[in-house]
Amino acid sequence: MAVMQMPYAADPGTSRGRLVDEEESAFRSCYQRDRDRIIHSSAFRRLKHKTQVFVEHEGDYFRTRLTHSIEVAQVARTIAGALGLNQELTEAVALAHDLGHTPFGHTGEDALDALMQPYGGFDHNAQAVRIVTSLERHYAEFDGLNLTWDTLEGIAKHNGPVMGALPWALDEYNARHDLELHSHASAEAQVAALADDIAYNNHDLHDGLRAGLFTEADIRALPIVGACYAEVDAKYPDIEDYRRRHEALRRVFGVMVGDVIDASRAVLEQTAPGTAQAVRDLGRPVIRFSDQGGRDIRAIHEFLFERMYRAPSVIEMRKRVTHVVEELFPFYMANPAHLPGRWQGDVARVSDETGLARLVSDYIAGMTDRYALESHARLLGGGAVNLDRRGV
Repeated sequence: MAVMQMPYAADPGTSRGRLVDEEESAFRSCYQRDRDRIIHSSAFRRLKHKTQVFVEHEGDYFRTRLTHSIEVAQVARTIAGALGLNQELTEAVALAHDLGHTPFGHTGEDALDALMQPYGGFDHNAQAVRIVTSLERHYAEFDGLNLTWDTLEGIAKHNGPVMGALPWALDEYNARHDLELHSHASAEAQVAALADDIAYNNHDLHDGLRAGLFTEADIRALPIVGACYAEVDAKYPDIEDYRRRHEALRRVFGVMVGDVIDASRAVLEQTAPGTAQAVRDLGRPVIRFSDQGGRDIRAIHEFLFERMYRAPSVIEMRKRVTHVVEELFPFYMANPAHLPGRWQGDVARVSDETGLARLVSDYIAGMTDRYALESHARLLGGGAVNLDRRGV
């Protein structure tokens, strides 16, 4: 049950506003408007065809970046409501957190980052900021979505302060709109970050089972998971296997969410920040797992890393899609005229190789899995890269 909004929650009435001043809506808060702009963006729609672990075409039941983002937002709203935080800001950050991902998930990001090293590298969090501040071009008076400072801050540093050398895409925007990258973000953004951890650990257990990368007997040895299966077996001894799995894994969700709520409430009561800014100034996160919950989450993640992310079939798939990115990038660098017509104005304004590389990087990063595969086959010949997992 939600509690009333606490004094340390973000308040739309005291938002730091937008880079370009706008007349605000008469019936939506500034954070709700941010959330709505994110949902209606082209980049958000493209997440439908961007992978989590499996390449998008492999099956309709596996999660994509879009379904993952929706699940993260649902978990984040639940936690934010229980802690008396602003649910609209929390949801906006959660929905935007993966906008900067390349095709083929972290595999595509690793490949693009390696190719971009001579030109400043590639970072998906920085790319998300670049998308919502520059690359979305639908509005008459500004590039990007002109989101509030509060939402941009959350997108940029929901995982914590950004220390050391800044990714070029983030540095470029921060120079004209200081996001105070050295500090922690709002409690709402911190919630979005842990909701991400909860969501991907849970849905990767679902997807790994469906893909046959491990069995229910394997995961019953994991902390939290085994106890949840035991609870379901005791309550529903004759339940069919598919329902049993769902009942157990939804309980895993509940345990993780409850742990974050209880541990975070204790931190907030102890530190008693009086304002949203006081949360940023504490110098440490206020949203967290308990010590035991953190250990349990790490154990589940380590299992998934070994049995899913490093599974032979997944590694082979990573090699194949890395090849796609590694060939598309130099092709567009040598043949920028093959970029779509709406990109040609940007090509004409490029003054050096770095500028062109960053433009090509923006274009490739925005591709869906399907479009990247089709473009590779069409432009580089030799037919489509074989991505049939049955042949791995």
